[in-house]
Amino acid sequence: MSLPNDTQFHPSFFLLLGIPGLETLHIWIGFPFCAVYLTALIGNFTILFVIQAESSLHQPMFYFLAMLATIDLGLSTATVPKMLGIFWFGLKEILFEACLSQMFFIHSFTLMESAVLLAMAYDRYVAICNPLQYSTILTNRVVSEIGLAVLGRAFIFVIPFVFLILRLPFCGSYVIPHTYCEHMGLARLSCASIKINIIYGLCAIFNLVFDIIAVALSYVQILCAVFHLPSREARLKSLSTCGSHVFVILAFYTPALFSFMTYRFGQNVPRYIHILLANLYVIVPPMLNPVIYGVRTKQIYDHVKKILKLKQKKN
Repeated sequence: MSLPNDTQFHPSFFLLLGIPGLETLHIWIGFPFCAVYLTALIGNFTILFVIQAESSLHQPMFYFLAMLATIDLGLSTATVPKMLGIFWFGLKEILFEACLSQMFFIHSFTLMESAVLLAMAYDRYVAICNPLQYSTILTNRVVSEIGLAVLGRAFIFVIPFVFLILRLPFCGSYVIPHTYCEHMGLARLSCASIKINIIYGLCAIFNLVFDIIAVALSYVQILCAVFHLPSREARLKSLSTCGSHVFVILAFYTPALFSFMTYRFGQNVPRYIHILLANLYVIVPPMLNPVIYGVRTKQIYDHVKKILKLKQKKN
């Protein structure tokens, strides 16, 4: 399809190129992306099913894990199907409205995931540092309020991105060298000043920076409490749980922050490296989270084994 060559305030569509420089490998890149996506779907739906089915798991820690699984399903589904369409079928065209919607959901789910990781760090902090007050601090009402705050913060900070893009005129360039639509990728196609977009984008990033600092402080307190536990077995158990959380946190924040910052300051970073890292933070954590929490969380692991054994007996 030929691109419109006239100046339009808003084009009818954009073209997503995929991963520039690796076009000849698109078909092969699609296979691991598809495998990761299927793993994320199966893993997160399993987590949600087990938590819903087992009343013993109706506790704050597992409520937060259910929130994380739901967000992971949304984040991966907002991105991977379109990526596979680009890689395998050359479906590069995306309508302007669909592009804005994808941008909104990707940034919203990213902020929500960050907030839930912070909530999970707080949950572990209370469980380890104030175990006797855990049930009175993290009540069902408090967990519900945290969930609403997660949704509210994401909406409040992401909805301005939509209006910041809608105010921009696009003058001839409709090609996005990426696998999905995101704020700065769209803004850079405009022929008007995007200074406000850059400033607001940096302000939005401070949400992630705040979450990282708060998570780090929580784990400093947790580690101090863990090393004061009298039992070696209790220390190892607590460190094992925290280690899983820290791994998930690093897997999410490292490529996410690198991706956001290179769009603004990383002119010397090869584009395909930036695109690959941008893909990592939207597809890898949704796959890793259920695997890590499912295997390392004994209650979920035991319930999954029990369900599998029951199915084997029926067969």
